Amino acid sequence: MKQSSLIYFALAALVITGGIMYAVISSNGDQLPDGFVQGNGRIEAEQVEIAPTIAGRVVNVLAAEGDMVATGDILAEMDVDELSAALDRAKAEVALARQTKAEAEALVLQRQSEQRRAEQELDRATALLAGQNISETVFEERETIHQVAEAVLGAAKARVATAESRIAASEAEVRRIEAQIEDSLLLAPMPGRVLYRLAEPGEVVGAGEPILTLLSLQKVYMEVFLPAREAGLLPIGTEARIVLDALPDYAIPAFVSFVSPEAQFTPKQVETLDEREQLVFRVRVRIPEDLVESRIEHVKTGLRGVAVIRVDQSSAWPEALERRIPQELFE
Repeated sequence: MKQSSLIYFALAALVITGGIMYAVISSNGDQLPDGFVQGNGRIEAEQVEIAPTIAGRVVNVLAAEGDMVATGDILAEMDVDELSAALDRAKAEVALARQTKAEAEALVLQRQSEQRRAEQELDRATALLAGQNISETVFEERETIHQVAEAVLGAAKARVATAESRIAASEAEVRRIEAQIEDSLLLAPMPGRVLYRLAEPGEVVGAGEPILTLLSLQKVYMEVFLPAREAGLLPIGTEARIVLDALPDYAIPAFVSFVSPEAQFTPKQVETLDEREQLVFRVRVRIPEDLVESRIEHVKTGLRGVAVIRVDQSSAWPEALERRIPQELFE
């Protein structure tokens, strides 16, 4: 194989496996030593749909299929004309609510003055009634005036509380619309590669309708299927190696990140009928993020290979599984 072809496959391999590879069976057909299990699979990565939170018109799509993006990169922009108008109205509602509160507070001061005067009149009427200097009718009139003044004061204070609630509601509406305007810029939530571009500028999309599909390069993994007697020995974090068909002489470090709690029949993509008839557990072998990030531009998914997992920590890795992909192949 030519050196240029080897470099290409090396890049694809490390990308596909994301940083964990294994060459469990070499060209001469040597078997794994005791303390190791293996399974066939292919390099995969999590897919993330980039979609708006509300329906609207797409103004711009800044990423093309195959582009590498970093966390926080702007991928698409949505039209915000209606939201801007709604924001102006919400801010006006805040100003109106604050003005209403100011008027209500002024009214409270007026009602407090009236209540104090009515209270003083009632106190004098009480003293005069005790000395039989006024009639009971006059006293009852002063008492009624005082009760009315207190009720009116309570109503004025309630208007202030209502105005404060309206201010809070209006300010919350402002924050909600501002958040929607901020969300109109669709950002990359993690580093990755654009897998699909599903909408173009000028199109109207619904809430949650994808505009782009992003292939996350933070979580690159291979899934294999192992029988219960092997899967049951795998705690999370168990050390592994991934070897790609394209680079059978090199291995990539990895670890077990998931073991299915339920058994299933082996999927149809597994090569032999005998294997497909067995009940197995799905095991995910993941490449460490630091290995992926250091070679993120070379990562690709879909490459097939083998994942070798060490179930006995006292077993030493075979020399063939310790050969790492040389850095110069990525330069």
